[in-house]
Amino acid sequence: MFDTPSAPVRIETETPADAAAVEALVLAAFGPGRFAKTAERLRERASVVAGFVAREDGAVIGSVRLWAITIGDARALFLGPIAVEAGNRRGGLGAELVQACLAFAETDDVAGLLLVGDAPYFERFGFRKAEGVVMPGPVDGRRLLWWGPADVSGIVRAD
Repeated sequence: MFDTPSAPVRIETETPADAAAVEALVLAAFGPGRFAKTAERLRERASVVAGFVAREDGAVIGSVRLWAITIGDARALFLGPIAVEAGNRRGGLGAELVQACLAFAETDDVAGLLLVGDAPYFERFGFRKAEGVVMPGPVDGRRLLWWGPADVSGIVRAD
């Protein structure tokens, strides 16, 4: 008996058919505690602009979404959550999903991307502390990060 190699993981645009798998993946990665976070409150009011999934043998094993926000007067995107199936977390899929978001932002008419995350992880993609940006709820300012050609400031609003 021979093992057949699995198909390579592909990053693809999320489709409506992926919604249940993405929700299950996010719930498994973050648990119900995510619903108490400021970032989740913002996502509840924002519109999804784009989503990307990591797919292996047809199954969704990673996901990320971009949400429409405004910071001050600047149109921007809110990135997250990034979720990767537990058995695939050390393989670089999270980084590939972030790269898909950066590529999308470069082709969209936005000032940049905002996220709440771990600075040591996201700095390698060009994210930096979002000085002067105010979230609509409690958030650790060290984890509020910005990616874009110019800094923005002001209150974050869902679009």
